[in-house]
Amino acid sequence: MSFLSSWRLSISRTDLRMPSSSLKASLDECMGALDLFLSNRFTDALTHLEAKTKDSMYHALTYATIMEMQAMMTFDPQDILAAGNMMKEAQTICQRFRKKSTVADSFNSLVHKHGANQFTEEELHAEVCYAECLLHRAALTFLQDENMISFIKGGMKVRNSYQTYRELQHLVQSASYIQGENHCHFEGGVKLGVGAFNLTLSMLPTRVLRLLEFVGFSGDKEYGLAQLHEGALTHNFRAVLCTMLLLCYYTFMSFVLGTGDGDLEDAERLLQPYLKRYPKGAIFLFFAGRIEEIKGNLDTAIARFEECCEAQQHWKQFHHMCYWELMWCFTYKRQWKMAYFYADLLCKENSWSKATYTYMKAAYLSMFGKDDHKPFGDDENELFRKVPDMKQKIAGKSLPTEKFAIRKTRRYFAENPHRLPVPPLEMMYIWNGYTVIGKHRHLTEGMLETLLEAEEELDTCPANEYLIDDKCLVKLLKGLCLKNLGKVAEAEHHFSYVYMNEKNVKFDHYLVPNALLEHSLLLLEQGKKDEAVKFLETAKHDYKNYSMESRTHFRIQSALLRARLPTTNGIHSAS
Repeated sequence: MSFLSSWRLSISRTDLRMPSSSLKASLDECMGALDLFLSNRFTDALTHLEAKTKDSMYHALTYATIMEMQAMMTFDPQDILAAGNMMKEAQTICQRFRKKSTVADSFNSLVHKHGANQFTEEELHAEVCYAECLLHRAALTFLQDENMISFIKGGMKVRNSYQTYRELQHLVQSASYIQGENHCHFEGGVKLGVGAFNLTLSMLPTRVLRLLEFVGFSGDKEYGLAQLHEGALTHNFRAVLCTMLLLCYYTFMSFVLGTGDGDLEDAERLLQPYLKRYPKGAIFLFFAGRIEEIKGNLDTAIARFEECCEAQQHWKQFHHMCYWELMWCFTYKRQWKMAYFYADLLCKENSWSKATYTYMKAAYLSMFGKDDHKPFGDDENELFRKVPDMKQKIAGKSLPTEKFAIRKTRRYFAENPHRLPVPPLEMMYIWNGYTVIGKHRHLTEGMLETLLEAEEELDTCPANEYLIDDKCLVKLLKGLCLKNLGKVAEAEHHFSYVYMNEKNVKFDHYLVPNALLEHSLLLLEQGKKDEAVKFLETAKHDYKNYSMESRTHFRIQSALLRARLPTTNGIHSAS
């Protein structure tokens, strides 16, 4: 029997309103609530859980987890804060069910002092739920800010979570451990935590990882993926979470925080059973669209995202994620009017980052032809000048993308502003879009044509303080297109142009380390690992305080992992 079939059988036998407070009944009720959530019955799912969130650790955790999923899908600041507060409350509920101990005792010391047989099944579940609350809170912290200092602070906060998962794994593998009635759900929780920690830690930039290793953290990417797969493919409460984390890794994290080498075949295998079970499930339709987008199958992706929007009307914020992806799909197709339409929709309806959306609206308008009608009488210069006033802070932190957009608009405050050459194509690089268009030659050739036009315009432009920066930007983006077209020597020449002009770059200092990064990826494709690593080390150590620095360091770390087999051991090998 497949996992989904057995889960379906389990929830079909469950009365969501049954009064029993037993561990098994709670787990069955919570799995039923998750089924409602995945069927687009979002309010029903929360309603069925709400009455017991003050008394049941699993009801509290599930309620908070659904709120976190909403926050992660919408990026709405209020959703993020609400989810964080609810997860903190869930942590308090879990604490009530943990084994009583003195202030000096931790779970780890209790395990060593008493052994597994001294814990009731409920107390063990309380430990894994408590650790999971801490893990979720760390994820929400990162959602608010990609800055590496947040990772360090968050890492210190979740050390207890990490250590607990490690001890729980040792406990499950020990001779003294006796499987309880709900063992599969408990072990699924351990696999979720161990897998998430190993995978996430393996992605962190080296300088952050060194600090975390100093206090006992380490990560192994392959082991983390294996643990999550085991958790995803067995019948347990956390199977859906393991699956969604894997889908997020393959379709988002490996792109935004990596070099775009996620396993799409694996993602499709994980997704298909859920699409079959929930053919109108908005979450799974969205991931299906994202997979097609990454493949470069843009028309199919657009159809999936549109289907996702039609599938449910209650959770309007979820539409906005589809609008964001639709905006990029039309960007890759160079259909600037349609891309502008979705940027405008986001600007009007979504509160994640008005500054970013306004910047993108202006960026697309700047790509219109001279005879093209500009909607609503909008003018790109005026829109660019509005961007700084729209800056916001989430939990006291500014969004990195907003900071980038604001820096780019500074030139528009001059009496005679010098226009940005290809702003949508530049932001497309920030979100790793060239990996997407690289899957199809005609998309890459089209983008290269646009860049050649921009280069010709710059060549005839009078000298100004932004000219070298603009030329370096176009060279970097052209290099990416040439690389995707297999024109290696030309691509190398373009990347070299950027870092050879390092001393002449006045504003866009991020271009230099990124040119080194892209050149190193090109060298890796040619099997020149030693040379590639030298470029990566230079990019990592010789540059700092530039735009989107954290994102660049994540990509450098991803490239280094490709160049070298990881030598650190993860949770599984800790003693």
